[in-house]
Amino acid sequence: MSYAPARRSNPTAWAAFWLGLAGLVLMPIPLFIGLIVGGGLSIIAAVFAVIGLLKGLARGGTGIAPVVFAAIFIALTWGGISLGGGIIW
Repeated sequence: MSYAPARRSNPTAWAAFWLGLAGLVLMPIPLFIGLIVGGGLSIIAAVFAVIGLLKGLARGGTGIAPVVFAAIFIALTWGGISLGGGIIW
């Protein structure tokens, strides 16, 4: 009988990745909608990224790549908001 190998994934890191990407895509919506939706998603993604990073480091570095991309998306979202994205028409 053959057993499948254990899945080496980090779902928390992938959640941070997708939430960070959604925040980046939704951030440019004007009239404070992008600020609230995109900024809110990026804050949640930052929390998941920290948790995913800690889980990945506990597994010997497995599953850290989505956290790195999530951090890039989060930084771009916060940078865009600081330049007026989601606020100005």
